[in-house]
Amino acid sequence: MKVVVAPNSFKGSLSASEAAAAIARGVRAAIPDAEVIEIPVADGGEGTVDALVSSRKGTYKDVEVEGPLSDPVRATYGLIDGGRTGVVELASASGLTLIPIEKRDPRQASTYGFGQLLEAVRKQGVASIIAGIGGSATNDGGAGMTQALGYRLLDAAGRDLPRGGAALAQLARIESSGFDAGWRAVRVMVACDVTNPLTGPEGASYVYGPQKGADPDAVRELDQALANFAGVIERDLGKQVADIPGAGAAGGAGAGLVAFLDARLVKGAPLVVEASGFDEALKGADLVITGEGRVDGQTAFGKAPGEVAKRAKEAGIATLLLAGSRGPGWESLRSMGVTSVVTLAEEGDPEGHNLQVLMREAAPALTRAAARAVQEML
Repeated sequence: MKVVVAPNSFKGSLSASEAAAAIARGVRAAIPDAEVIEIPVADGGEGTVDALVSSRKGTYKDVEVEGPLSDPVRATYGLIDGGRTGVVELASASGLTLIPIEKRDPRQASTYGFGQLLEAVRKQGVASIIAGIGGSATNDGGAGMTQALGYRLLDAAGRDLPRGGAALAQLARIESSGFDAGWRAVRVMVACDVTNPLTGPEGASYVYGPQKGADPDAVRELDQALANFAGVIERDLGKQVADIPGAGAAGGAGAGLVAFLDARLVKGAPLVVEASGFDEALKGADLVITGEGRVDGQTAFGKAPGEVAKRAKEAGIATLLLAGSRGPGWESLRSMGVTSVVTLAEEGDPEGHNLQVLMREAAPALTRAAARAVQEML
């Protein structure tokens, strides 16, 4: 019997690769002679590097970059496909969790370190880069990133702009002579599940700015600064990015990636699941097991387990989903091909009221649940 184990992370408890290993132990306990293939997956946000490096047997590398408030941080990236593809997460260099709550200010926070991270990956000789951009601390439209890549963002007096989203209000000209033309040979794909434009009531500043520490005055200031940025990009680079769906992702970094690196904004779960090698692993499989910390109506739409189940259904293979707990709408997964949903919660507590206990003991609980569920399916 061949079983493909392809879970998402169980946030706060297990990474996707740790969850896959725990489930695999349960499957082998139930079926000692089973062929078990572990394919950790992700949605394109936190855990993307871990999932793809683990599933594709890649390698991790670290590089010191400038954090969102200019302090040095160590950022991790991955190399897969024999070094031909790099995998990065914006949050590892410019993430919100890198800044204490009392210091969060998207007017000052910068994606400069993310640009340094991208450049470090390019210098490894990759042909393509997969970027997850969730969890940013920034609202600079990717301006810091572009400066790290060699572009100059200049004010009316010809001076380089300082870091941060607020400074974009003073942008007068973009100068590109310092940008390495080697980037033109690198395909950049960005996992982006939001459709927000760059500016306006549904844009980066108004929707996500408050989460990053912006008060109402700062939100208006940042929105106007991004509007100016988009105008200069259109004039100097000939690219209209303000209204692209997803341009407002990661404080406008979606727009910056499109404008300066010709990136493609792609739905996260399909991008990562495909890159994980899941489709190839499906061949000849008898069962697929996926999972995540909490399963609900959103799991079927844009989450990695939903994408896994969809692809398994298309291949005619049953899917078992393991979750820490379940919430409203979880039944919708049946239409995606999920034949069984099993929670780790104690019997009689399917909504996970003992969630804290489960989180502390997630790996053994997941192993036991997998073994029991597989035995019941035999």
